[in-house]
Amino acid sequence: MENIIFTIFDIFNFGLLVFFWWFTLKHYKTLPERIPVHFDFDGKADNFGSKKYSFLTPLLGTALYFLFIYSLKHPETANFPVEITDQNRDTQFLIMNTFLRWLFTLIILIFMNGQDYAFRYSSDESVKPKIPLPTAILSVIGSLIVVFIFVAIFK
Repeated sequence: MENIIFTIFDIFNFGLLVFFWWFTLKHYKTLPERIPVHFDFDGKADNFGSKKYSFLTPLLGTALYFLFIYSLKHPETANFPVEITDQNRDTQFLIMNTFLRWLFTLIILIFMNGQDYAFRYSSDESVKPKIPLPTAILSVIGSLIVVFIFVAIFK
């Protein structure tokens, strides 16, 4: 059962990555030559660059995808917060497999939200991000708290 869920998760994450590239390529031609590449916590652009920078986050997302795939294929190389023993190995690897897939989903959604915001901000400085940055950060921190609780329960 877990293999089916993991396969669905993997297909979904790969689909998100493909969609991210498609979204970037689709909007690239319509972007102005100068786009925002960094925002402060108030959502105002504080650094601008060439529209070629729009490929930075999809490239970073792709690199993270392959890093996570490598970690999933070689779980023994990961750094676990508890000692891995014969008794807890399967449970800890299951927690790691689930968490890495979930973390990638969150990260790529955060990247896509930022990309969407940068593209919309390029033509209208009054737009707001669809998901505020504090919400995105809290989702990652909340996920970390949950995973550490599970790791501690099943050590």
